[in-house]
Amino acid sequence: MNAQTTSSIPSRCDVLVVGGGPAGATAANDLARAGIDVVLLDKAGRIKPCGGAVPPQALLDFDLPRSVLEAEIGSARMVSPTGRGVDMPIDKGFVGMVDRGSFDEWLRARAADSGAQRITGSFVSLGDSDGSQVAVRYTLKGEREERTLHAGYVIGADGANSRVGRAAIPGSDRMKRVLAYHEIVEAPSACAPHGATAAAAVSSVHDTDPTRCDVVYDGELSPDFYSWVFPHGSVVSIGTGTAVQGFSLRGSVSELRRRVGLENARTVRSEGAPIPLKPLKRWDDGRHVVLCGDAAGVVAPASGEGIYYAMACGRMVAETVQQALAGEGATHLRRARKRFLKAHGKVFLVLGIMQRFWYSSDKRRERFVTMCEDQDVQRLTWESYLNKRLVRKDPMAHLRIFLKDTAHLLRLVPAEDRAGRK
Repeated sequence: MNAQTTSSIPSRCDVLVVGGGPAGATAANDLARAGIDVVLLDKAGRIKPCGGAVPPQALLDFDLPRSVLEAEIGSARMVSPTGRGVDMPIDKGFVGMVDRGSFDEWLRARAADSGAQRITGSFVSLGDSDGSQVAVRYTLKGEREERTLHAGYVIGADGANSRVGRAAIPGSDRMKRVLAYHEIVEAPSACAPHGATAAAAVSSVHDTDPTRCDVVYDGELSPDFYSWVFPHGSVVSIGTGTAVQGFSLRGSVSELRRRVGLENARTVRSEGAPIPLKPLKRWDDGRHVVLCGDAAGVVAPASGEGIYYAMACGRMVAETVQQALAGEGATHLRRARKRFLKAHGKVFLVLGIMQRFWYSSDKRRERFVTMCEDQDVQRLTWESYLNKRLVRKDPMAHLRIFLKDTAHLLRLVPAEDRAGRK
């Protein structure tokens, strides 16, 4: 990690990256490895509420060692509003779980090792441009005095409430999002594979398992999104999200903790923040600034998955900025959004439609969980998630899912039907 001293802080750079989460740290690392003079400005210490799921494809695409994972998950359980659980085992592969505190810092340290200069501080505002560089005002951690750094390009990776976005991109403050809140609690010492639970009174549906992620669809816990219980080795993330103003996220998490028998477990920390659910219509200002990650809105609807997409977005933005520096100019910045949507736009579209329909009522949530029992649904879901690609090799399976989905939409299949049985 680069040491930060007043004398070592630069006054100019080719690229300033604001925000050191997965998107910003990936962009900074890629640019530094390409020999670009890059500065990474990050508050440090801020941990985003996040289930922490990472597909194996992320390890391959972004050269991540398996040691960054806190746990490896072999199945998911979908829990309906009536408390019915549907297990979705992973035949081949796993879902990795990371702790955002240590994971994000690992990414920032890697960027520094690659040559990015780290500054611990906060973005304040954008100043004037001389045509080739723009003035950026910021403060160092623990200081009030504003400093100025001139950068050719600024990558805003500072979250859904992006200050960079509000300063440069009209409409960024109207991003569609949900508020998320989770509590990290100590995992029960008795917790073991195959559903061991910390409290004998807890039902078998609401047990905890260190090798399984639980996704809970219940209007009492989230009126328009979902809640979760995700194991992270020695701790468990228990959280929920909603776009409904006034809904008690803390109350919902307390109730979920009670249901899974972890109401008395020690709380390690708690975090809350907005999570975007739709990419912004524009990511750049056509001059110096381009957004990525949560600041650009690249969190998948319905699932809320953001780590992989943030890193993919950070890489694409870094490549676009590098090309702009090579002589293609600032107008090239808009290609980052086009490239991202070409790669992932269909997934976002499908998930957005799914969220709007299936999450709209408990009756529909019940039917959605019933659909998750289908073997075709499970197989294609895991293949698409683990490999981050829409699965096209089995058109008949897609046709079967379409027909079954239509049957549920038309209520031709009872909500309580399980694999053809009432």
